Amino acid sequence: MSDSYRTLAGSADASFAVRGSEFVGYVAPVEDVEGAEAFVAAVRERHPDATHNVPAYRVRVGDATLGSAMLREYQNDDGEPSGSAGKPMLNVLQGQELENVAAVVTRYYGGTNLGVGGLVRAYSRATKVAVAAAGTVEEVPHRRLSVTVAYDDSGTVRGILESAGVEFDATYESDVSFDARVPLSEADALADRLRSATSGRADVA
Repeated sequence: MSDSYRTLAGSADASFAVRGSEFVGYVAPVEDVEGAEAFVAAVRERHPDATHNVPAYRVRVGDATLGSAMLREYQNDDGEPSGSAGKPMLNVLQGQELENVAAVVTRYYGGTNLGVGGLVRAYSRATKVAVAAAGTVEEVPHRRLSVTVAYDDSGTVRGILESAGVEFDATYESDVSFDARVPLSEADALADRLRSATSGRADVA
């Protein structure tokens, strides 16, 4: 499995109707299985009265730098006929070689049965149009780096994170905590740099 991968540029949704049934496709980039499950749960919570909320996702698990990364794929028909909903959605994600992505297609039944073929087309289409709306990007694996320091060292840590060009959030309480998203290939070196700059006072995890 290569270090870089194709994923979504952002979250998106798209909707259409087929013979009275409304389909709403939702897609989002996620970082792990927990994030994918949380996205699925959020859509289900948003549409508790829907006839079906069908999920599918493809997520990297393991460490690509150690050669142990693999893809976890999941789909469920959520009450639709077997193979008519979740599998077609997963096929779209596979066909576009998307990773670290979750999709949910919400259906409100309109009173007319679409048949297995009609369902396959509708769930595939909902996923495709939502992916098209989101756009795709080439991404590299990232790691969350948590850094906790006393106030006296917070300026040093912030400066290093800013100069490294990584995304981070800072929380100022009794100590200062930084939550940084760092490319996996750079994480160890950045952690060492933070420890060195603070003479080992930074708690880096």
